[in-house]
Amino acid sequence: MTNQYLELISLIERLHRQLLELVKLELESLGAHDVNNVQALMLFNINQADMTIGELTLRGCYLGSNVSYNVKKMVDHGYLDAERSAHDLRSIRVKLTDKGHLLRDRLVSMYGRHAEMLPNTNITEADLQCALELMKRLERFWIVASDRYARPAQDFLAERRVVEPRRSDWVQRGGRL
Repeated sequence: MTNQYLELISLIERLHRQLLELVKLELESLGAHDVNNVQALMLFNINQADMTIGELTLRGCYLGSNVSYNVKKMVDHGYLDAERSAHDLRSIRVKLTDKGHLLRDRLVSMYGRHAEMLPNTNITEADLQCALELMKRLERFWIVASDRYARPAQDFLAERRVVEPRRSDWVQRGGRL
């Protein structure tokens, strides 16, 4: 089982890279040279929402990317509007501009073309449903596993806390610690 688990992890990474390559090819065919594939996926994930950069980070998978940098670039190129939150000045809310919606619609079309091609493959709707269910279970497993690893780290830190000497200890030693 260990080999299959490790192979699955590797496959998930390769699949994501392959998706990024497909998005890159789509952007090239559209002549969209002012946005990269990771930024395009961010636009796709924002959709109609008005969200913070933190929410955007949680919603998507942007391997090796700096979300704040990419948001700034998309604002500069007119794909996003960004506005500092009135309630928390550290927080920036973003939403798609008309240009951002147009590019997102193109990505939706690309995904639609892919879905139309699936019946011509050996991949059935049942296969996709099984894969989706497996990925959801794996996600839940990783969440539980991360929770289990987080607790011992907290306990380890709790054991290492420095205990301040009490004033009575200092007085009993004649002002020496």
